[in-house]
Amino acid sequence: MANFTIADIKALRDQLGTGMVDTKKALEEADGDVEKAVEILRLKGAKGNAKRADRSTSEGLVVAREHDGAVTLVELACETDFVAKNERFVALADAVADAAAAVGAESAEAALAAPAGDQTVAELISDEAAIIGEKVELRRVRTLHGDAYEVYLHKTNKDLPPQIGVVVVYQGDDASTARSIAHHVSFADPAYLSRDEVPEADVEKERQFVTELSRSEGKPEAALPKIVEGRLNAYFKQIVLLDQDYAKDNKLSVAQVARDAGITITDFARFKVGA
Repeated sequence: MANFTIADIKALRDQLGTGMVDTKKALEEADGDVEKAVEILRLKGAKGNAKRADRSTSEGLVVAREHDGAVTLVELACETDFVAKNERFVALADAVADAAAAVGAESAEAALAAPAGDQTVAELISDEAAIIGEKVELRRVRTLHGDAYEVYLHKTNKDLPPQIGVVVVYQGDDASTARSIAHHVSFADPAYLSRDEVPEADVEKERQFVTELSRSEGKPEAALPKIVEGRLNAYFKQIVLLDQDYAKDNKLSVAQVARDAGITITDFARFKVGA
């Protein structure tokens, strides 16, 4: 009879984030030896990694790491929220963030190639996914540089790790306002910092759309230029951070809030798990 209890199964399952049946079978095969059971799960999981390649990864977490005057933001994805909150998965995300930050990775591809101990990040993720028994995917990585920065990690569910991560890079001394703007970014989800960053093709497409819309509404031809510009301004307020109405006071734009605080926002990033 295998030398383990229900409590041992639960403890190992909580440690690894593995399924109940797989954990029990591994302990049975290992005759209750936890270390051997972990290795059994890893070997069996490695065989299943390829089978899981087409599965969706809609859960996970976002983690940030500061290193040498920069901040690296990482989104690590998995299949279920059970794994997302598991200590082993959280520890994996921390190790990935450390490795990505150490090389200043600007993309997931660069981070996957980074060293993590005596292996690469890609190999580390593959090994851990084999033990956990789910598809694990390094979805996004970005490293931001600047004079100063504020990091905000938001939990959309109090029982799960942060699923939204924001970094705001700025010049100036008002860290409190910069952090408040980071909170705004987490909520408002801007796509660009300034109008100059919006692709001209996208602007022209929107201009044509609002022009046709205004004509279909019977707006006077002479008034069209002003109406179109007004609607373009509304478009920019949706996607451009500096143009957006400030979440804490919609009578002010983010640009006005930053200017009044004596800071200049130079860059930002926002990751949301699964988005």
